[in-house]
Amino acid sequence: MEPKSSKRGWLIAVLAVVVVVLLVLSGILPRVKARATLQRETAEMAVPSVVLVQPKPTPGAEDLVLPANVQPYIYAPIYARTNGYLKKWYVDIGARVKRGQLLAEIETPEVDQQLQSARANLATAEANFNLAQITATRYSDLLKSDSVSKQETDNAVGALAANKAIVEADRANVKQLEATQSFQKIFAPFDGIITNRNTDIGALISSGSGAATTELFQIAQPSKLRVYVNVPQIYSQSAKPGLSADLVMSEFPGRKFPGKLVRTADAIDPGTRTLLVEISVDNPTNTLLSGSYAEVHLKVPNKVSSFMVPVNTLLFRSEGLRVVGVANNKASLIPITIGRDYGAEVEVIAGLTGAESVVINPPDSIVDGETVRVVQASSGQQQAAGGK
Repeated sequence: MEPKSSKRGWLIAVLAVVVVVLLVLSGILPRVKARATLQRETAEMAVPSVVLVQPKPTPGAEDLVLPANVQPYIYAPIYARTNGYLKKWYVDIGARVKRGQLLAEIETPEVDQQLQSARANLATAEANFNLAQITATRYSDLLKSDSVSKQETDNAVGALAANKAIVEADRANVKQLEATQSFQKIFAPFDGIITNRNTDIGALISSGSGAATTELFQIAQPSKLRVYVNVPQIYSQSAKPGLSADLVMSEFPGRKFPGKLVRTADAIDPGTRTLLVEISVDNPTNTLLSGSYAEVHLKVPNKVSSFMVPVNTLLFRSEGLRVVGVANNKASLIPITIGRDYGAEVEVIAGLTGAESVVINPPDSIVDGETVRVVQASSGQQQAAGGK
């Protein structure tokens, strides 16, 4: 009987051990499984999820919009060239005049008296010259027969030369005063429109120009306009003669007036860092008014291949501006140089080839070579990335 009881005791012990093992395993396995799941989820959460966007190439030509100053092709202030009083004016503002048309007349009593005196002096000098010429001729003939001395003949010839010089000086003075008197009449220097009249009948007129004198008229030729634009330095190499440009004014909504860039200053203004350019615009019907403010749409070609990326793809680091590119789920920090800032988007002029995919809202802690998980962008993220 002892062997049977010993065998039964051994079976009971084995069963007890199995039960204990099963009880232990039933408590440990869920914990192990939970720990493995936690470790897996922690590892997955440690990998940042990113949304990608593709850089967009900029167009070959850019519509550059700049403020402009519209001026007439020819403009001139009209000043008097003689002193006196305004006798009469014949044209007022808005008058269309032709070249050589009489604009005004000036009374010049002082110049008239000076001219009269100069002509009298010239007549006296001419009379003296004629007498000296007769005397010199006679003395030269008498010298041949030794009727007069050589000294007397030389005196007569010298007096003739002196009187001739006096005649020439008086004649030049008369011509000068006649030219001054001719300025009594003011004529239009070219075809145009009178844009200002600053004088009236009886007004004191002083010759010349400057602070002490007043311009009589202003005349402009608006059939062709000069439009001056200050182009930023970054576009200076692209702003070349021959580019097309459109003029837009608020008083003509929906209309564009074509023009062409004809010349540049070929120098950057150090005060504004801009290049002054001139655009020629035909204005045959005088629809556009000189002196107006306008906007110029300049078609500037892009000589450098550049790309547009959303502003929320930029990563600011101490070593410089970066974007985060992703290839094979690996992040790479790409140094870039930006050009123009358009608010929601910026232009990248160096650092990208266009084949990259860059991260939207990259985490500040991201490092070069880090593993990332690419996820699909939501509609809101896509609109934000597109700058809409």
